[in-house]
Amino acid sequence: MLMADMGASVTRIVHPSKPDLTETLPPYIGGTSALSAQLNRNKESLKLDLKHPDAIEKIKRILADYDVVLEQFRPGVMAKLGLDYDTLKQIKPDLIYCSITGYGQTGPYAQRAGHDINYLALSGIAGYSGDKADGPSLNGIQIADMAGGSHHAVMGILAAVIHKHQTGEGQYIDISMTDCAFSMNVISGAPMLAGGHTPRAESELLNGGFFYDYYETADGRYLSVGGLEPKFIDGLASLIDLPELRKMALSPNPEHQKELKEKLKEHFLQKNFSEWQSIFADQDVCVEPVLTLKEAAEHPHIQARGLIEEATVSGEQVTQLAHPIKWQN
Repeated sequence: MLMADMGASVTRIVHPSKPDLTETLPPYIGGTSALSAQLNRNKESLKLDLKHPDAIEKIKRILADYDVVLEQFRPGVMAKLGLDYDTLKQIKPDLIYCSITGYGQTGPYAQRAGHDINYLALSGIAGYSGDKADGPSLNGIQIADMAGGSHHAVMGILAAVIHKHQTGEGQYIDISMTDCAFSMNVISGAPMLAGGHTPRAESELLNGGFFYDYYETADGRYLSVGGLEPKFIDGLASLIDLPELRKMALSPNPEHQKELKEKLKEHFLQKNFSEWQSIFADQDVCVEPVLTLKEAAEHPHIQARGLIEEATVSGEQVTQLAHPIKWQN
């Protein structure tokens, strides 16, 4: 979707009679799944059954028209089909070929099945996310799948395109969602690998060990408090009349942080969500309301940034999430 949004001509190979999971999920717009329409916008589709030799030969015939092949089968499947990189580069030597898998093309887990939750678990991220009492917590989005797999694949492909323009050479790209997730551990991983401690839930600056956290309001909604810099701490302390915040906010003493968080919890429970929204609306202290997705889609800033757009799906108008990158020209 990202490549297609940025102007690439993308053709997805689909089975003639077996829809993928996203095509079966409601709601539907004119018979098309809203999710499938979002993920596959700006793409063409070609119906082929890859178990039939004729389909394989057709792909090889049209290969010259494409710069990139992207696949997400387990290692070895494309070779069995006769569509692996070594085979296809004989037909198109400058081909860019990207494989996205859960665990990569090599290593003891190469053939292992997995989903986003498994990649976050194996990469160590889940091990210091969530809280001590309840353990790891599920996220609202698929971090390893999207930030790991999709976004790193786009970066790898675009780097390969630049390399091709400079040298005329193609490239094989091996993207593992677990690899990419593990690489995102940099803030906690760099100190640990340099001899520091192993991060645990609610023990770090950004995972609940400090006052940087979510706080419940009187009516059961939540606020995010993220002002780590002195000027934001000072502003928040003045705004909510909690002067001790200035001294305790960045104390390395866990007991100080625990005490401070209890004070903040008490403060934020004194007013309703809407009251706090009004108080912080024009204040530059890194405090924002935790919105529902519907509220976020309707938020003036999201609207002003053009993150919601109208599209036509199966002849009907539908609202979708827009591409987030902004270009001047």
